[in-house]
Amino acid sequence: VSPKSYLNTQEAADLLRLSPRTLEGMRQDGSGPPYIKAGIGRRSRVIYDVADILAWIESHRLAPKSAEPQPETILEADELPT
Repeated sequence: VSPKSYLNTQEAADLLRLSPRTLEGMRQDGSGPPYIKAGIGRRSRVIYDVADILAWIESHRLAPKSAEPQPETILEADELPT
């Protein structure tokens, strides 16, 4: 295992182009990428596996709205706006 495959909060935030505070908030509410808490208690450190971050990014990929087929809406005569 290479030490370079793990990032601290600042480095992970830089990779994601977020502020460290935003990433910390995402960690607290469970919406961010997986992380590892290394150590016990107040001296513990949070680190991120680069592979986990990249997988998290891919899992949040969205298709452009224009690529999604839009259903046709056919209105009956009594449903037409007046």
